[in-house]
Amino acid sequence: MQKFNDLLDRSLVPIATKLNNQRHVAAIRDAFMLIFPLTIASSLVILVNNILFSNESFIVQLFQLNRLFPNLESAQQVLASVANGTINIMSLFIAFLVAQLLAKHFQADATLVGLTSVAAFMILYPTSFAVDDVNVISTQYLGAQGLFVAMIVACLVGEFLPKLFKVKRLQIKMPEMVPPAVSRSFSGMIPIVIIVAVTALINFLVLMIAPEGINELIYNGIQSPLRDLGGNVVGVLILAFLQTTLFAIGIHGPNTLNAVRSAIFTEQDLANLDFINQGGSLWDVPYKETWGVLNDMFANMGGTGMTLGLIIAIFIASKRPEQREIAKMSLVPGIFQINEPMIFGLPIVLNPIMIIPFILTPMVNILVGYFVTVVWPIMPTPAIGVPWTTPGIINLFLGTGGNAIAAVVGVVCLAISVLIYLPFVIASNRSQKVEL
Repeated sequence: MQKFNDLLDRSLVPIATKLNNQRHVAAIRDAFMLIFPLTIASSLVILVNNILFSNESFIVQLFQLNRLFPNLESAQQVLASVANGTINIMSLFIAFLVAQLLAKHFQADATLVGLTSVAAFMILYPTSFAVDDVNVISTQYLGAQGLFVAMIVACLVGEFLPKLFKVKRLQIKMPEMVPPAVSRSFSGMIPIVIIVAVTALINFLVLMIAPEGINELIYNGIQSPLRDLGGNVVGVLILAFLQTTLFAIGIHGPNTLNAVRSAIFTEQDLANLDFINQGGSLWDVPYKETWGVLNDMFANMGGTGMTLGLIIAIFIASKRPEQREIAKMSLVPGIFQINEPMIFGLPIVLNPIMIIPFILTPMVNILVGYFVTVVWPIMPTPAIGVPWTTPGIINLFLGTGGNAIAAVVGVVCLAISVLIYLPFVIASNRSQKVEL
């Protein structure tokens, strides 16, 4: 272990330090930290609605709360709108904040740069469409699915607009008696017009290729090559690798690959359920290598990337107070498979140290699941569907119809994830010392 830690010190820590000090990466990291309270607020609402007020919840089913309160799910409406003002418009926050932070680096007008970035992001956004004679705009890419485009737009606007502000020929000078706010807006008018005009031209060209806009172009470009993946362990590993990799660079991996996963594995998962309903044994289900079996049961404790293992590793080894506080606030949501606070709060996005175990951990546990159910079957296949918020380990126990060995395997998977994350948490400690 010590040799591995030394290897990380020599190879990864210097790279991570340079990347963390790079202005665009630093701006993105700080922007995610700024919206962390909103992310936590939304995650807690999701937790409450799906754990206490959903008929499919593990806790509701365990205590039969839906029988005591027949209209239990209607209580979700009270807090449901919180998401609309938090994670569902996360891309707008990031588009503004990243550009604003870059503008501060260049000592430019941070507010104008941030607003221009949001304008550019919306110019590239899918066009509105009519529903019952009412023009509407889809919110699909205002949340996490639009983060990648938001970050790119913010970095470009935050980089070039401050430089255009400094070009004297592009400045409109106003008399001294003009109020400062008016003078300020006129001074940056021409550079802002240039930015939005160039963005509009780019959008026009993109629409010629992808009628639904740049987000559709990106997502279809990712999804199309994956549709022919086979429904086997190799396909599960490839999708798991892509899901975490996309998340690590700011593209919502689960949502992006959902259509592909469904096309490949849904039929197999349903065939397993039908086999069980007809009296078949979990040991003999026809499809053992599905996404629902190998990823959701063995490699999703705490959410994408097995981040419950990261939380525990932080409690064990992190000396960074901000990481420990984020881990404390993320623990309860993480137990119920909600990990946005970790992904966007730590953050894992564009974190050069945490990206590696974030990608590696679920793949290792998928192989563990494959080994114990296919190669050397010591437990039945966990093919019984359980609610997605069911805590890890418990979901394996229930998914196998109450098999005790499955619960033990779940503990082993969680322990493996902690062991994988630990060296990188330690390296993160050392990275902070180098930065200081």
